Amino acid sequence: MRMGASRLQLFLLCAMLTHLVKLAFAQRDAYVIYDCSNTNNVSSNSVYSKNVNTLLTTISSNTNIDYGFYNFSVGENFNRVNAIVLCRVDLTPTDCRSCVKMSALELLFRCPNRKEGIMWYMNCTVRYSNNSLFGVMQFEPVQQLSAATVVTDPSGTFNQVRETLLDKLRSEATASASTLRKFATGRANSRYFDIYALLQCTPDLNQQECSDCLNQSIAKVPTCCNSSPGVRVLTPSCNVRYENYHFYRYTLEAPPPSSSTLPLPAEGKGSSTNSSRTIIIVVVAIVSAVLIFCICTCIYLRMRKQGKKVEMDEINSGAESLQFDFCTIRVATDNFSNVNKLGEGGFGTVYKGKFPNGQEIAVKRLSRSSEQGDQEFKNEILLVVKLQHRNLVRLLGFCFEGNERLLVYEFMPNASLDHFIFGTHDYIFSSCMYVYMFQHTCIYIILFICIYICPITPYICLIECVDPSKRLHLDWTIRYKIIVGIARGLQYLHEDSQFRIIHRDLKTSNVLLDEEMNPKISDFGMARLFTLDQSQANTRRIVGTYGYMAPEYAMHGHFSVKSDVFSYGVLILEMVCGQKNNYFQDGENTENLLSHAWKNWREGIASNLIDSTLRVGSTIEIMRCIHIGLLCVQENIAERPTMASVLLMLNSYSMALPVPSRPAFLMHNIVESDMLSDRSFQASQNEASMTDPYPR
Repeated sequence: MRMGASRLQLFLLCAMLTHLVKLAFAQRDAYVIYDCSNTNNVSSNSVYSKNVNTLLTTISSNTNIDYGFYNFSVGENFNRVNAIVLCRVDLTPTDCRSCVKMSALELLFRCPNRKEGIMWYMNCTVRYSNNSLFGVMQFEPVQQLSAATVVTDPSGTFNQVRETLLDKLRSEATASASTLRKFATGRANSRYFDIYALLQCTPDLNQQECSDCLNQSIAKVPTCCNSSPGVRVLTPSCNVRYENYHFYRYTLEAPPPSSSTLPLPAEGKGSSTNSSRTIIIVVVAIVSAVLIFCICTCIYLRMRKQGKKVEMDEINSGAESLQFDFCTIRVATDNFSNVNKLGEGGFGTVYKGKFPNGQEIAVKRLSRSSEQGDQEFKNEILLVVKLQHRNLVRLLGFCFEGNERLLVYEFMPNASLDHFIFGTHDYIFSSCMYVYMFQHTCIYIILFICIYICPITPYICLIECVDPSKRLHLDWTIRYKIIVGIARGLQYLHEDSQFRIIHRDLKTSNVLLDEEMNPKISDFGMARLFTLDQSQANTRRIVGTYGYMAPEYAMHGHFSVKSDVFSYGVLILEMVCGQKNNYFQDGENTENLLSHAWKNWREGIASNLIDSTLRVGSTIEIMRCIHIGLLCVQENIAERPTMASVLLMLNSYSMALPVPSRPAFLMHNIVESDMLSDRSFQASQNEASMTDPYPR
């Protein structure tokens, strides 16, 4: 309570000094979507391919362009490559160039040796082609993203208000007098909802072309995502977006400064009096500011000292016998040698070590400058010491000396699950700039990461390469054992431990494997502890990994045991498919793993999801796991099973499984026909009559 009062005092005093409280928007703009499926391949050694590489690696270097629109060309005649870039209108020139750089390099990696391609990356669009692009309105390919929830609107007016707002902004954007920017922003609201919208065209279009592009984009919204609180329609020539929160930075350019003048001071004695008064005010203000700053500093230092003491007392009270001294761990890891480095995460680095008695250990060294790392350190110790289960990683001890925060775990010789299911490895390279000439997958990843980290001088870069042969070590028997083991660990956390614990960051890299490939859930720094009668909570600090986070948690901060169930469902599908849950190319369509799995399930070809390396294994068992995975990732929270129910489904083949409903985070590809979309939604009306336990 005392620390809480001190924090309040610090906030009030600092507010008096600064006179400004700035609100930070949450980062809700993360997406990477690309399309290059309908184009022909070109030789990697051709002049055209070299021109593409030259253009995309240098496209963001022109610092004179500061209004967010790039138009470049490289080459002549048949080898000419044209490119256009559009940044969202509210980006600063620096943010725009940064987005363009990352987008162009990502496009190189995603679409190697293609004649044309387009990338929607965060808040910018990059496209290139051998055809003319400037002044040509292009509507396809088009992508649409929508929120997984619907608006609660008792008035029933949301869709009408949205259509009116978008049509109004379309007219404003097309009528823009600026030749550099064609956009419009606006807001509409009622008692039950708010709508913020931004429409933008590439400035090379004329009024009619811009209007046509925006009209077609707006027309796509009701066909797929009616009543959705947030939608983005992405096309090569224009973009439409609306949300239920204020996502853009400003609405219009600042007006020119006022030309009004100030009155001249009076002459004589009055001027002297005013000067004296001004001096007094300035002196008093400076002295007050210095005093307030000193008080703030004293309170902060006192809070920091008390906080560290309380933090250490809390840890010591729960884990006195587990504390190691720093010298012991430093010797065990050979002074934290890079040779012993096992990996690196958001809060620190993990090293392999060995005690004098020969016991091997894994040491997580948390970042010294991370406040989140401090919280993770305390959280993990206080939680893990209370947990004892064969499918949870065992904490051997910790070290808290000075600025050092170390966690010591049992060593897992087979590392984490992602090393096998995705075949990922960490490698260190000494050069960042010259490896680009090779045409291997790993080299493209090096180019993507290293040019961004060290664009001028080569440095040592840690990168991740893919070795698909690692999956061959995981036959279906081992995968099924891992799936069941993870379920048992989660059930213990949710129902059988002293407290109910929500992990909040379950993913393949947080599942470790022992010598016999038994899974052990690790990394409890993000976990939250509930009382046994508590089932859900809310937070403003969203932590975890996108792709594994349940939609209600990622968007609203609402989490429960069903959030972990969602992550577990994603993990099951990754285990069966052998693919990561990120956007990947499937023929002509771009979709994530959940969309891909759901589409195949609905079309009766779920067997297409099975990893090609699984040549031996029970097909019925594999299909049952796909079924369970889809049940776990359902959009409706109430329909997701508990982990106890999941274990029962895995262990009892006689138990009939319910038909899964639509999963969350479906990404719609508008290139597909509307008829196909309509057909898939109509089919859901008759699901209850299905008698065959699995699709064909």
